[in-house]
Amino acid sequence: MNDAHEQESGSAANESGSPFAERVGYIIWVSDHRLARNLDKYGTVHYISRRMNYAVVYMDADKAEDTVRNIERLPYVKKAERSFRGEIRTEYSKNVPDKTRSYSI
Repeated sequence: MNDAHEQESGSAANESGSPFAERVGYIIWVSDHRLARNLDKYGTVHYISRRMNYAVVYMDADKAEDTVRNIERLPYVKKAERSFRGEIRTEYSKNVPDKTRSYSI
């Protein structure tokens, strides 16, 4: 049974050996936020903005190009942009010494 489970998870695993598929985010600009709920069939809808009329959709990286092509054909979609949130550096180096230690009571 363990071998069958490894074969199942191996087909969905990416190159790094992780059992999770690589995901990418897209910002989908729509003409009406109510119609953005229909994007759920193309991926995971993470957020829908009512005021700015966009939706954040996450999908598998290997099928992303075909999926975005299909999304852009929808009549209520204005534009689809790739989200670079996962590629932005979030670890910062602190070159300035901590001045709170120099103050003494």
